[in-house]
Amino acid sequence: MKKLFYAFALMSMVFLAGCGSEKASKPEKLRVIFETDIGNDIDDALALDMLYKYMDQDKIDLLAVMLNKCAPAPAEFMDIMGTWYGYPDIPVGIVRDGADDPWGKYAQKVVDLKNEDGTPMFARTHGEYYRLPDAHILYRQILAQQPDNSVVISTVGFSTNLARLLDTPADKYSPLTGKELVAKKVKLLVPMAGHMADTTYCEYNVIKDIPAAQKVFAEWPTKMAVTPFEVGLAIEYPGASMRNDFGWAGLHPLVEAYRAWADHLDYDRPTWDLTSVLYAVEGDSWFTMSEPGNIVIRDNGASIFTPCEDGRVVYMMVDDAQCKAINEHFQEIITSVPTSRK
Repeated sequence: MKKLFYAFALMSMVFLAGCGSEKASKPEKLRVIFETDIGNDIDDALALDMLYKYMDQDKIDLLAVMLNKCAPAPAEFMDIMGTWYGYPDIPVGIVRDGADDPWGKYAQKVVDLKNEDGTPMFARTHGEYYRLPDAHILYRQILAQQPDNSVVISTVGFSTNLARLLDTPADKYSPLTGKELVAKKVKLLVPMAGHMADTTYCEYNVIKDIPAAQKVFAEWPTKMAVTPFEVGLAIEYPGASMRNDFGWAGLHPLVEAYRAWADHLDYDRPTWDLTSVLYAVEGDSWFTMSEPGNIVIRDNGASIFTPCEDGRVVYMMVDDAQCKAINEHFQEIITSVPTSRK
């Protein structure tokens, strides 16, 4: 009997040791900040959906969402999305006196949606959105709390907040300047910006705040992986998926946002911002990457890439097979049922 007892005890110790080893080897979640002009084009909302799904899969910790669009509706739309997906308390920073861009068609429409009895169609968790912190200050607060070289920033809008962050002085959150804090805490910046295949093209995210884009591309102290205009243009999310794949959802703020963008669901839309999120979380395996180099933003907003061995910028490219595979992957992620709705 004693032999059986000791054998059982030994087996239990081995089992528990194995469990501990498995727990210890579990990869740490990627720390991500999402910088967006949500409310303009529907790809921002699709990209946000992806981030929530990566949260569901325990792949990432979404540290914050920073809004670089000067309008009230985007912050309220963010509250609707976070509440519906079960992540209402992710910090949100806003821009004040930023780029003049009042367009926010689908965000405002979703915010205004009502039930037949006049109540809001979608629940909110917060209010008084004008009291949200300045994004460049929230960046400092959050980055100061992170391990060194651990944060990936997916930026899919204007460069205003990032440029302001670089210019911040030491404060109560950190004795470092903004540029020093970024260099210490950020691992990678993944901008959706520019057009690498056409040096005369002045891409929207760049031209809305050209001085800020020039500053970020000239002074940002970490590596960048840029997804240019032509990549997202080549991969169109199918409106048929919005019509056919969300029967489980009931009222869904993403579907209503997609509908509001064009007042119907019968259109396919480029996936510019989704490609930034995909690279930020899953890396370069979906893409062909350029050689290293640097990007200069001209005064008219055109983006010029120059290869060099010690360059800190690479950019993404896709062929037809990659476009098909990425599109299927986007649909697989976006049509999955959020954990909060299971």
